[in-house]
Amino acid sequence: MNLNQLRYLREVARNGLKVSDAAETLFTSQPGISKQIRLLEEELGVTILVRNGKRITNITEPGRIVLDIAERMLRDADNLRAVGRDFNDGGRGTLVIATTHTQARYALPPVVARFTQRYPQVRLTLREGSPEQIATLLRDGTADIGIATESDEAFTELVTLPCAQWTRSVITPLKHPLLNAGPLTLEKIAPYPLITYDFAFTANSPIKRAFDDAGIQPNIVLTAIAADIIKAYVEMGMGIGILAKMAFDPARDHGIRLINADHLFAASTTRIALRRNAWLRGYIYDFIELFAPKLGRTVVNAALTGIPVEDTAVS
Repeated sequence: MNLNQLRYLREVARNGLKVSDAAETLFTSQPGISKQIRLLEEELGVTILVRNGKRITNITEPGRIVLDIAERMLRDADNLRAVGRDFNDGGRGTLVIATTHTQARYALPPVVARFTQRYPQVRLTLREGSPEQIATLLRDGTADIGIATESDEAFTELVTLPCAQWTRSVITPLKHPLLNAGPLTLEKIAPYPLITYDFAFTANSPIKRAFDDAGIQPNIVLTAIAADIIKAYVEMGMGIGILAKMAFDPARDHGIRLINADHLFAASTTRIALRRNAWLRGYIYDFIELFAPKLGRTVVNAALTGIPVEDTAVS
């Protein structure tokens, strides 16, 4: 048994059981991958993959157990390499952060600026996506840190640490009737076309809960991942928007107006997500602490090793 065999197996699973795609990802040959996985099966004495002729159609029950163990072993191997890099390279390296557009555009810029001043030889990459995409990037090792308002389903098998809360506002075009309609209510919002986030009406969303509890069916005309898209279509007059309050910039957003909606929708918690038992380089701890000062190295390490982190870490 060797790590390459485990790596081949993992990539076949990640590529929908398509050996040709796994071979392309790994820059190797399809027959080579097939041979190494068969050798692994012979050594372990179990069938890992279900085959129908030359096609792989499924993973066996013992194969899923093998795959889980392979994932852990490969993560540990990556951690060993990271230990060496951390001690030999000092402040050099890369940091990939998977996050939402709103966090990347409105919450992270001052943190990134301070981090790059402190670590000029670390190449920082931001990968934007939905919470589900962020979780996938973390699980497959593409990203080092995830920052999102997570859904429980997407972030299983990952460690999440609460770090901040954010609230929502309603935005309108200039001279909209809601601006002079007195205190904002869900009943006043309901008649107007609504533009908001893609995930706003998922099962656990505070927006969905608020409308459901009030027995109101909103008129949703457009959803988007990016707050800037929501603002653009509201400014065009397509409807009113619900978005994170942090995404409204009065110095830039001259074509829309903001109405506070803290009292209508429960606050959401932004969390930092990490792979369980991951080895974090020193500058990754520093980035986390720059973003969430209460999440120092001791707190992060406790969470990575399975000690619960309470919401008192939220600032």
